[in-house]
Amino acid sequence: MDKKLSKKIHALAPRFRKKIEDLFSAMSESVSMLYEAATHDEKTGLYNNKFFESILDMEMEKAGRGQGNPCLFIIDIDFFKKVNDTYGHMKGDEFLKRLADVLKKQLRKSDVAARFGGEEFFIILPNTNLAKSKNLTLRLKKAIKSDPILKKHRITVSGGLTCYRKGDTKKKIKERADKALYKAKNSGRDRFVAIV
Repeated sequence: MDKKLSKKIHALAPRFRKKIEDLFSAMSESVSMLYEAATHDEKTGLYNNKFFESILDMEMEKAGRGQGNPCLFIIDIDFFKKVNDTYGHMKGDEFLKRLADVLKKQLRKSDVAARFGGEEFFIILPNTNLAKSKNLTLRLKKAIKSDPILKKHRITVSGGLTCYRKGDTKKKIKERADKALYKAKNSGRDRFVAIV
C-alpha cells in the first residue's frame, strides 16, 4: 500500500481502519492466488507452459540483441505410460511432483523450469554457455539418480540440451532441443544429449 493511501486510512476511525486494512489484505491475497494459478502448473508447482513461452520469448529477444545467451533443456520421464500402468496415475503424479522438487533444488534462481505437458519439462538457462549447462545436467542427473523415491521406483529421465545460436528463432532452438531429446531416447534412454 502506498504512503498517501496509508495516511488516509490511518486517519479513519479505528473500526473503519481495521475493516479497510482487512479488505486490502484479502484483495492482495486474492491477486497473489490468481497470479499463482495463472502461471504455475497445479501438479508440480513449476511454471506452466504459457508462462514458460513468455519467458522464452523474452530470452530469445535479448539474445537476438546480443544481451544474453540462453540454453534450453528438455527432460522427459522414460516410459511414463508404463510407470502410470504399473503404479497408477496418482502415483505417477507423485513422481512428477518429486522430479519437479529435485529440479528446483538444483537450478539457479535465474533458471526457469516449467512442466510442458504430460511428463515433459522445459528449463531455460539464461546467460550461460554449453559447458556450464552440461555441468548443470550432470548435477541434475546425479540428483535424480540419488533421490530415494525416484531411485526406489526406478524412474529415469532422458534429456536434450542446446544453446542459442546467432539468428535462432524460438522454433529453431526448441526443435534442436527436441532433436537432442530424441537422440537420448533412441540411444538407450536414461541419458542426456547435447546438440551444439
